[in-house]
Amino acid sequence: MAETEPVRHDLLEKIAQIGPCDIVIGIPSYNNAGTIGHVVESVRAGLTKYCGEAKAVLVNPDGGSMDETPRIVAEAAGDLRLIQMTHRVSPRDKMTAPYHRLPGKGNAIRMILEAAAALDVKTCALMGGDLQKVGPDWIDRLLSPVRNGGYEIVSPYYVRHKYDGTITGLIVYPVIRALYGKRIRQPIGSELALSGEQIAPLLDLKGWDSDPVQYGADFWVTTTAVVRGARLCEAFLGDGTRIHRDAGTDLSTMLTQVVGSLFTLMQENADHWKRIRGSEPVPLLGTVPELESRPIRVNLDRMLHAFHLGVTEFRSLWNGVLSGETLEKLSAVDRTAASAFHFPDPLWVRVVYDFAVAVQRKTMTPEHLLRSLTPLYLGKTASFIRETQETDREGVEEKIEQLCLVFEREKPYLVERWEGPAPPV
Repeated sequence: MAETEPVRHDLLEKIAQIGPCDIVIGIPSYNNAGTIGHVVESVRAGLTKYCGEAKAVLVNPDGGSMDETPRIVAEAAGDLRLIQMTHRVSPRDKMTAPYHRLPGKGNAIRMILEAAAALDVKTCALMGGDLQKVGPDWIDRLLSPVRNGGYEIVSPYYVRHKYDGTITGLIVYPVIRALYGKRIRQPIGSELALSGEQIAPLLDLKGWDSDPVQYGADFWVTTTAVVRGARLCEAFLGDGTRIHRDAGTDLSTMLTQVVGSLFTLMQENADHWKRIRGSEPVPLLGTVPELESRPIRVNLDRMLHAFHLGVTEFRSLWNGVLSGETLEKLSAVDRTAASAFHFPDPLWVRVVYDFAVAVQRKTMTPEHLLRSLTPLYLGKTASFIRETQETDREGVEEKIEQLCLVFEREKPYLVERWEGPAPPV
């Protein structure tokens, strides 16, 4: 456990009373009264059914819920050992509506890991308190690969509507895959598990209070384990449907938080990813059936309007970010009629990589810079949807696969720009 950030003193006595444990299940919460009772009940049932005599503890860091969340957790836990605590949430976290719907999530995960380290657990799993569809079998799917399969980290695999999660599909997944060489399909999923040996190194890392960790704690934990060479697998967990309480969060804020975290973590791990080429599949445990998922409404006209407006509004700003060739190609895409609109994969990859380099070079404040990425993302998303409307989910996955290959092929361009001198102003 990190010496500089010990478990809160008011918890030490309770941890001492519990003593060493086999399993910690951590469920961060914030105003999850409508869902968290079922999540906790599923955890309790899963531990009873699949974990036998293993000594387990539920750890619930709450971000200051104003509803009945803490009481519901305590009641649903029943005879399950329970540690509840309140974690710090900054006013800024609450004001900016974090994309993961949980203010200060990095602090919550840190407290779970600190408690797990103090309890000397063999396995720790994280689950979201906002899940709508979760069952006892999730406990087995998350824990068994660590407890019985020799894996050190388990990442979730969900089956969702083909257009649900395009920030992940068009940016986060391809970038993490190209950088770290692992095909982790849901790198920002809230559900994951890790071995006890992976906990202390995570707690020893600096930066827990930084925005990248607060907004991107899930893939920060995952990618850090990958960089350390942890044995990784994915576990199928259904469709991962959640209560989206952040419907009012604007897209630019969401994109800025997710992609900003991704690009900042690139800087911390640059020495590792610059030497990696290509990627390899990650073992997927569990059968993935065809699932009915909630429909996603899309408005292509609105997306294209935002793209065209952004090309006009941000062109001068992009002069310091994108190459002249890329700007010319964007202008050509901008002139394309809606009926034939197409945003080529190689152009999109150059755009994403150029923005990553601009964040690294601190061309301007990351928030201001990344907000200007929003219309480009909407243009790429509109093109992606337009080209896959007649295909099923498997066809969409194949389209994303082709995009990932372009990200991998263009990685030398990223490395060259990353290491090269800044362009003249």
